[in-house]
Amino acid sequence: MSGAPRPASGNDGGRPPEAPSSQGRPPEAPSSQERPAKAPSSQERLPKAPSSQGHPSKALSSRARTRLAAGTLLAPFFALFTVAMIVPVAYALWLSLFTEKQSGLGFDGPRTVFDGLGNYAAALGDQAFREGFWVLLGYCAFYIPLMGGGAIVLALLLDTALARARRFFQLALFLPHAIPGLIAALIWIYLYTPQLSPVVAAMEAGGIGFDFFSSEGTLPSIVNIALWEWLGYNVVIFYAALQAVDRSLLEAATVDGAGNWRIAFSIKLPLIRSSLVMVLLFTIIGSLQLFTEPLILSRGSGSAVTSTWTPNMYAYSAAFERNDYGLAAAASVLIALVAAVLSFAVTRFTNRKEARP
Repeated sequence: MSGAPRPASGNDGGRPPEAPSSQGRPPEAPSSQERPAKAPSSQERLPKAPSSQGHPSKALSSRARTRLAAGTLLAPFFALFTVAMIVPVAYALWLSLFTEKQSGLGFDGPRTVFDGLGNYAAALGDQAFREGFWVLLGYCAFYIPLMGGGAIVLALLLDTALARARRFFQLALFLPHAIPGLIAALIWIYLYTPQLSPVVAAMEAGGIGFDFFSSEGTLPSIVNIALWEWLGYNVVIFYAALQAVDRSLLEAATVDGAGNWRIAFSIKLPLIRSSLVMVLLFTIIGSLQLFTEPLILSRGSGSAVTSTWTPNMYAYSAAFERNDYGLAAAASVLIALVAAVLSFAVTRFTNRKEARP
């Protein structure tokens, strides 16, 4: 009959069948294609800097900037070195090749003429100039062992564990170096002068008579002034070098039974050899420049120090007392050559000794 309901067909009027329920079944994992894209890392988000490879102009400009910066930083040093070192040396060399001579009857005044190596021959032929180097040799024979040995001993004493008030003794030893050499020489002239010095009065009261201005006492007097000025300076250098020594080596040596003397001479001193060489080199160069102390002592009454007692004093006398600037320049160049030769010899000797196994 037409009014009776019809049974539902399998297609339900052409609609697609319903999907089966997912209850009771675990959800399927999404495939790799369905997974969300991974967030880029911070390094991936940053744009890559362009490489300079393949761009020689950029690399060249970078090197040029580096060289420009280095040149800018070094320019003040080279300018000062040129003005304070190269120019005076060049002028002294040029001046040493000329001399002044009177013309004819002398009415026209002195004339500057080229003399070649005549000033050098005159300086080397002058007995006073040669004797000045013998004086320096005696001075070095006294001064260098006392300076080096005294500074090493004091620095080792300050470096021991038994030392107290290290800062005070460092300051007390270094303080004389802060006083200018001219002032130090004046102080010691007062202490050397009879009827003024309490030191001389105390020595005379004890039956000790010593004339600090005599020919026998001049050299020890000047050595004493130089020691008073420079001993503390070298002590500070040695003490600073000793502080850099590895303390574990010293502790190991102590555990092995080494005493203080063995540790000092077998461990500490070999490890500060570079400082020893530096102080020796500077002391030799400074000895060749001996000038201020004997010049001040030469002004004392009855002093045995003459105006040509050292080579530097000879050059000073030639320039400012005899107005012979060519001879003074030649003497200065010869002193510089001697200092250079001695410096080279000391450096070569120490380097060869360190190279030995």
